[in-house]
Amino acid sequence: MDVLTTYFEWKPYYNEILVHLLVATLVGGLIGLERTMHGRPAGFRTHTLVCLSSSLLMLLTVYQVQLLPQIPIETIRIDPTRMGQGIMTGIGFLGAGVIMKEGITVRGLTTAASIWITAAIGILIGVGFYFAAFASTILALGALSVFRAIESVIPSTYYGRLNVRSLKKDLINEIQLCELVKARNFGYSTASYKMLDDGKYLEYRVTLRTRDKKNFGLLAGDLATTNQITEFSLSPIGN
Repeated sequence: MDVLTTYFEWKPYYNEILVHLLVATLVGGLIGLERTMHGRPAGFRTHTLVCLSSSLLMLLTVYQVQLLPQIPIETIRIDPTRMGQGIMTGIGFLGAGVIMKEGITVRGLTTAASIWITAAIGILIGVGFYFAAFASTILALGALSVFRAIESVIPSTYYGRLNVRSLKKDLINEIQLCELVKARNFGYSTASYKMLDDGKYLEYRVTLRTRDKKNFGLLAGDLATTNQITEFSLSPIGN
């Protein structure tokens, strides 16, 4: 009897609750789909669940009075912002999980930001602020897709890490290496040095910068045909 009573008491709200959850699933899926299409670790399912869970938790505050009918209304303090704050704090841990550091390269920052805004949109949907939620979804998708195309044509500086190893008896000196790098329009930082194999090899480590990504491939070709270089690695930095 208690179950039936609860059902009929909540029946007027079921359709509204279902709309909140379905919209959150749709919006989270749209943002996650863009991430999946670009091969990111947190994609379609992750973003869908983040948005859905944020919306679900906010429903607790929206229907707080209905959930606690036995408690006098004047004793219930309704403050949805506290739930929202807790959600966003928790999402920080999930976002940190998709940020990966590989050497001096950091990846996943954009995906972490997309998870964060997906949670925020879920909160808006949970409280029924649909206009702001849909506007934010469109803007977020624009930032993730349209802005990608804009970034590709904006002049930018690209960085890379170069390690060059040379036999001590047939050494390429720093001046020669600098000229080789500058010939491909790279800026050149101060080198660091390391002796290897009991002094048999000398290794240079430098950070490069250029305005054209293609220069990395051209420089790699030059390094590969330089007889004084026995081994090298050239790693562009960035997503």
